[in-house]
Amino acid sequence: MNRNEKFVITINRELGSGGRTVGRMLAEKLDVPFYDKALIKALQERYNLSVNEIERLKGQSNSWWANFKRVVGLGQGVNPNNFVNTEDDEPETLTTEMIFKAEKEILLGIAQDESCVIAGRSGFFVLKSHPNHVSILIQAPMESRIKRVMRRQNKTEAEAKKSIKEVDKLREEYVKNFAHTSRYDTRNYDLVINMDGKTEEEAVDLILKYIG
Repeated sequence: MNRNEKFVITINRELGSGGRTVGRMLAEKLDVPFYDKALIKALQERYNLSVNEIERLKGQSNSWWANFKRVVGLGQGVNPNNFVNTEDDEPETLTTEMIFKAEKEILLGIAQDESCVIAGRSGFFVLKSHPNHVSILIQAPMESRIKRVMRRQNKTEAEAKKSIKEVDKLREEYVKNFAHTSRYDTRNYDLVINMDGKTEEEAVDLILKYIG
């Protein structure tokens, strides 16, 4: 990856692995924006970023995302967390094809306009043709995933196990439905990190060493 040109780093992660935190910290280290599923969803809902609306914006400018960001104030002292629930992982919901298409166009617009880190379930395949893209998968042993979900979402062990099972199933179905692959297929990634015995800071350092 060439850090002197526009780049995009996508992070796919398991619930409870700490992948979202790693992505946010990585973006801070690289001094680039961080986008995740929750922010993209919030922007879609708040500004009605449907496929038709995005097509209208694209018709006005090739850099529609840059114009959109300027209008809503993103990146100009506005805290993205004002748009979203800041929990480590929000509840999963089923995604329709139209929502996926809108999300895809948003991700493509972001990557065209700026260097960034994107954490979410579709980035690794939506942006696979980007000329300066690194795709990362972050995993963790089930025991540590359960403990993290219990701690961050104030759940019992049984509730945490249930949440992880449900989210894993929904995310895998999502990827199979829209990308026609498995999110666990390591051929989809440039780098796979097992968080066993690692802190988020150590994972960020590994990624920084990898991208050079």
